[in-house]
Amino acid sequence: MKRALISLSDKTGIVPFAKGLHELGIEILSTGGTAKLLKENLIPVVEVGDYTGQPEILDGRLKTLHPKIHGGILGMRSNVQHVEDMKKSQIQPIDLIVVNLYPFEQTIAQAGVTLEHAIENIDIGGPTMIRAAAKNWQDVAVVVDHQDYAKILEELRRGDIHDAPNVTKETKFELAKKVFVLTSRYDGAIANYLTGGKDNQFPETFNFQFQKVQELRYGENPHQKAAFYKDGASGVSSAKQLHGKELSFNNILDLDAAFGLVLDFSETACVIVKHTTPCGVAVGAIHESPLHDIFVAARDCDPLSAFGGIIAFNRPVDVATAQEISKDFYECVIAPSFAPEAFQIIAGKKNIRIMELPSAISKKQLDLKRVSGGLLVQEKDEQIENVRESKVVSARQPSDTEWNVLQFAWKVCRGVKSNAIVYAGAEGNIIKTLGIGGGQVSRVDATKIGISKARTSLKGAVMASDAFFPFRDNIDEAAKAGIAVVVQPGGSMRDDETIQAVNEHQMVMLFTGARHFRH
Repeated sequence: MKRALISLSDKTGIVPFAKGLHELGIEILSTGGTAKLLKENLIPVVEVGDYTGQPEILDGRLKTLHPKIHGGILGMRSNVQHVEDMKKSQIQPIDLIVVNLYPFEQTIAQAGVTLEHAIENIDIGGPTMIRAAAKNWQDVAVVVDHQDYAKILEELRRGDIHDAPNVTKETKFELAKKVFVLTSRYDGAIANYLTGGKDNQFPETFNFQFQKVQELRYGENPHQKAAFYKDGASGVSSAKQLHGKELSFNNILDLDAAFGLVLDFSETACVIVKHTTPCGVAVGAIHESPLHDIFVAARDCDPLSAFGGIIAFNRPVDVATAQEISKDFYECVIAPSFAPEAFQIIAGKKNIRIMELPSAISKKQLDLKRVSGGLLVQEKDEQIENVRESKVVSARQPSDTEWNVLQFAWKVCRGVKSNAIVYAGAEGNIIKTLGIGGGQVSRVDATKIGISKARTSLKGAVMASDAFFPFRDNIDEAAKAGIAVVVQPGGSMRDDETIQAVNEHQMVMLFTGARHFRH
């Protein structure tokens, strides 16, 4: 390796890397701001314009698109004709390309960015150089990730290839693969932006890139192969596993459902999920109630279903809570952190997965669902209505305590599979679910199942429904169980009949005006 070309937008770590290259006797070609930075740090540099005899033109749009650059990258050292052509054209080999691209994705993420500004941040020379180098990977090493600098220098300093600085072919191939991953994402982002319409959300051709986190033992069932990928946003893909068996496909789905719901609460909260739907939720309503008590309230909503479930907290797990968790079997527990002694107590269960995720799940994500031959893309359902702004359609108004329970029940309902019915109530300082009926094909069946799940009286409790009631039979069933307050979207052609039923039973009912199906 005799010659390197360095041209960077993100110059993280380049000065020590370039110094290392210079110390190894490698000539450095560079452009613009990168050349200026290296010179300021006393690293000898040959400007690309001086090297090619063609200075930068067109306001810097044209810098590296020249035969002396691309011939030096693309020429195959083992091909006699290539070598002869290079000599005739006075083209020197370029053995190392260190390039990253104009920050197009960061540019379009800025508020108020214009089309003209976005287009000026579409890189031309950079992608051309790195693709050329990746194509000729057996002769040229190409570095697009500053995290690879240390590894490259280490291999170059080894000098184990004819006592000259070089990197192995295995490393070159791995570096080349990174190039095509990068250019694929980069071009996809440009295509998405240019064809995405006014809000750049739903482009004509949908390009999205995921990076593999791990291959899984199997999918939903043992006969299905599976893998887990991430898209760069924070969320369960960023969670750190502290203990336990490898996560399964179903564990990851349940963790996402549990942690996504628990983050909807600003109060101390616990969510227990089984098969992606909550079976117990509780929060500290008045002040910071002990996490132990909140966990017990969530578990005791449906302890049979909670067994073997996924537990999510939005507060650090303490010793008392850990001791309670350790009494039964659970697949996973996820929280922002764990007290050291609490971790040791839970880790006493050999197979339980302990997951730590300090940061919140990123908002403004898209929800993707595959169908045969296609893909459904929608915004994630992140809207949470303030129920105090809802329309009270009954003769009676809610009490202060009922308002608090209504808000809780409405939030939980968003996380339950449709048709979703949630019963909730307050006990001391804790608001908790009392019964959940979800995933049914009939809303009245969901109403009845939620009632049958209740382990305590539902007299005076709140009922939440993710969509409107098509008939008054849901209200009649709820009244039999003692339900006092109902929150639902409204919008049925039979709303008048439902309101009449509520008033007959001297209940309270609110219309939020918003539906929250979860399929």
